Amino acid sequence: MSFRLLKFSYRFAEQVLNSKLSLKEEIETILMDPNIEVSTLSRPEFNRILEQLFVAKGWESQPSIFNEPGDPSAKMDFLKERIGIEVEFGHSSFLGIDLLKFQVASYSGLDKIDVGVYIVTTRNFQRKIKADYNKNWEGSLTFEKVVRYLPHFKSAIQVPIYVIGIDL
Repeated sequence: MSFRLLKFSYRFAEQVLNSKLSLKEEIETILMDPNIEVSTLSRPEFNRILEQLFVAKGWESQPSIFNEPGDPSAKMDFLKERIGIEVEFGHSSFLGIDLLKFQVASYSGLDKIDVGVYIVTTRNFQRKIKADYNKNWEGSLTFEKVVRYLPHFKSAIQVPIYVIGIDL
């Protein structure tokens, strides 16, 4: 079984990413890696696999958002050439926190990113992985929820965000 990617561009994120087309393609290639064995994908396992794949391509893992060392809660998942990535396979309540990380990293004098890439799974992915492999993704944030809620944050989140939904 192979993945397909659903995409949503908030505040012209796709156009910003297209200015770094090789990195956009690199992200998508990592997510579509044919060596990822779908039957093993618990949430922690999928996170571990993606971390290995991104780091192997030179992405910084767990960069601090602030310039203060020792604050474990204020980190993005990956950073490379002003593109910040958050992979969220956890509970949907993390949506606001993750979006705020992108906003803070792009403004507030920190100026670390030009665009955020938010990677989640689709509702269909979660249903299929439960039905076919008995892996529980219940309660995880979905692509559909991000796309539905993101426009409601328009007054608070000005950074462009490219949402990628991993689907089966």
